[in-house]
Amino acid sequence: MEHPSILVVDDELLIRDLLYDFFQDQGWDIAVAESGEQALEILEEKKVDVLLTDLRMPAMDGMALTGQVRKSFPGIPVVIMTGYPSVESAVSALRNKVADYITKPFNVNELYKRVESHLPREDEETA
Repeated sequence: MEHPSILVVDDELLIRDLLYDFFQDQGWDIAVAESGEQALEILEEKKVDVLLTDLRMPAMDGMALTGQVRKSFPGIPVVIMTGYPSVESAVSALRNKVADYITKPFNVNELYKRVESHLPREDEETA
């Protein structure tokens, strides 16, 4: 199997840099975007196995991005991360078929395990 790929979307440079370095160290092919709009542009150009996005971002938030991804790239699991968890956003995530909902601050190793669990398995890829 080729290296798994992830697109990290967060308006905070520190989070993007942290996750870029961490996933790259794990051997992943990683792309980063600072906005939902930029993420959609990247998705048009690049195959992505998992999308990891912040919930609160200016212009297009993570839930709006999820809606666009569901329409245009329905097979990509979306993992939402947020520093502002709420029952309303968790319910909205469920309704939008988000694969996982992770709160900040997070343990990067735990985040990794949860993101990795949403990779397509080889037997699913050939089915």
